[in-house]
Amino acid sequence: MARLRPDQLTGHLKRDLASIYLITGDEPLLIQEAADSIRTCARSRGFSERELHHTDGGFTWDDLMHSANSLSLFAEKKLIEIRVHNGKPGDAGSKALQAYCQNPSQDNLLMLLLPKVEKAAQSSKWFKAVENCGVIIQVWPVGANELPRWVDQRLKMASLQASSEAIDILCVKVEGNLLAAAQEIEKLKLLATSDIIDAETMASCVMESARYDVFTLVSRALSADSAAVTRILNGLKGEGTEAPVVLWALARELRILGAVKNALDNGQAFDLAARQNQIWSARKPLVKQALQRLNQQQIYQLVTLCGLADRSIKGAAKHDPWQLLCDIALGLCGSPALSAGSQQQIIRCN
Repeated sequence: MARLRPDQLTGHLKRDLASIYLITGDEPLLIQEAADSIRTCARSRGFSERELHHTDGGFTWDDLMHSANSLSLFAEKKLIEIRVHNGKPGDAGSKALQAYCQNPSQDNLLMLLLPKVEKAAQSSKWFKAVENCGVIIQVWPVGANELPRWVDQRLKMASLQASSEAIDILCVKVEGNLLAAAQEIEKLKLLATSDIIDAETMASCVMESARYDVFTLVSRALSADSAAVTRILNGLKGEGTEAPVVLWALARELRILGAVKNALDNGQAFDLAARQNQIWSARKPLVKQALQRLNQQQIYQLVTLCGLADRSIKGAAKHDPWQLLCDIALGLCGSPALSAGSQQQIIRCN
């Protein structure tokens, strides 16, 4: 009948309910949600009984035909759900599925859940039989480039609106794990005081269990408290905070400092520059203090180190990311001491 993506399923179910569904892929959350949608639709169409079978238990494929042909004592229609955990029904399963597909009952809805079915297996007789009389839902992994859009859609489904920086923080936090992302969004619904989620709110929510946080780190760096900066960085690393989250906070602050410094050098008043760069009133003294000890060249050098840290985190450069983060944070403090790797990078850029 058809092959659908998970995001096409809702529209399909509004129009139709097939007699057979096969859901395949390696994204547990999306498979679970697709199956939930089919179950909900089936119940609304009178399939009030559900049988669940696991092929790794005592199940035999004869049970499928027996279940399909047996009358229910409690309901006129039933959903037969079979979870094929290894993704391969075997010879017995292949024969049973082909036989079932020759004459599917309108009083039964068969739903098969499998891990990713390889391309070669999609040419098998059993798969073709299911495809000819049912619907195949292929769940593809959400890639790194697609994850921000996916997160944005999920936030909107939860009636939350997030900035692009906030979405980036969540993407870094979950590292491609969609189930973890969904859980973090549920936590946001409980913890956030507004349905507008900015970067600070996102970071504080996703790291709300940590004793140390990146915003305190930046504040201590702006106030030139190098001892506190070192202590907080060690704490963040020890608690398993992702290096990209720390880098994001430091790089963001440096971009703001660079923009304000450039405005001041061009004769703009500090208050106006601060307002244009969305610096809160309580934070103005810290920013002004940092700009008194850092010139534009020093800020540029620290931004350059942020680029090196980013490449190191991604494995494109052979430096210790946490040492670079320490150099950047201490550089914000005005400390002249840099590691050998940071010194070499700055020399190459000068």
